[in-house]
Amino acid sequence: MARPKPSEPEAPITATGSVAEDGTAAEYKLRRVTLPATVKIREVGPRDGFQNEPEVIPTERKVELIDALARTGIKRLEVTSFVRPDVIPQLADATEVLARIDVPEDVAVSVLIPNERGLDRALALREELGADAARGARPAFDEVNVFLSASETHNQKNVNRSIAESLAGLEVVLGRARAQGLRCEGVISTAFGCPYEGHVQPERVLEIAVRLREAGAQEIGFGDTTGMANPRQVRELFALWRDGLPGVELTAHFHNTRGQGLANVLAALGAGIDSYESSFGELGGCPVPAGATGNIASEDLVSMLHEMGIETGIDLDALLECARRAQEIIGRPLGSHTLVAGPVDWH
Repeated sequence: MARPKPSEPEAPITATGSVAEDGTAAEYKLRRVTLPATVKIREVGPRDGFQNEPEVIPTERKVELIDALARTGIKRLEVTSFVRPDVIPQLADATEVLARIDVPEDVAVSVLIPNERGLDRALALREELGADAARGARPAFDEVNVFLSASETHNQKNVNRSIAESLAGLEVVLGRARAQGLRCEGVISTAFGCPYEGHVQPERVLEIAVRLREAGAQEIGFGDTTGMANPRQVRELFALWRDGLPGVELTAHFHNTRGQGLANVLAALGAGIDSYESSFGELGGCPVPAGATGNIASEDLVSMLHEMGIETGIDLDALLECARRAQEIIGRPLGSHTLVAGPVDWH
């Protein structure tokens, strides 16, 4: 249905009467901001979402959902990871999933690469499947994502390495992947705060991002891995990181652990960020620490953006069908608000 045209932004509004930290009256202004006209969304549910499910999802059901997601208008889709099968059994079928999915050529397929051994497996599969004439010109995947944490404690608990060790290994991975013509994203987890160490220095996050860029990452994803970010922090940090990373695509990856996911998206939009990662059905989260679950739901994100007059190219009804099917397959209610309430109906 046709959406109503969003209203013109109001003049700045000033709110007084609050109390600042020093005890004086605080004044807050809602400033006029220019928001992006379009937004790019990478759907990460088939990897980031599925890997947190306790019961292994059958490969054929994963393939069904990936093929459906690839036909919703989503143009970037993270489908699996080449982690060790004993570490994340849910993704042990990465080779079979990539061999069986049927994704249109205009949808970029990405895979998560933990280290050089994972890259070796991924490249071998890509070469093997690329030689299969029955697959046509569609490569097994187009992009690779690498990751590390911005805090030492979280990185040690997550991958059993120091940040320095992770960076050294990922620099090799990024260089080799770029040499193979693959687009590369470097993802920095706990970029907005760490559940073990608390505050993470924004300058430290920027230093890591610069190292990843210099190694070949064309895109840097900043992850609110355990849902610790707040909108004011998001706006300020993205302004800092944007200035320090000219020519690099900056992507926001928010979790809804404390219910602030979409508010943080709005703050990032105000900072000029037009690239986001989300998970259909609000699947996913972070296995370290326990309980930190809930990526922002792709359908909630798309619904909000469309109501704001920001285009995504995604068919919300088709995306909701994917979330409903995932709910049936997993066998429990999912956390997406739009899945429960439905899209806004302007009839």
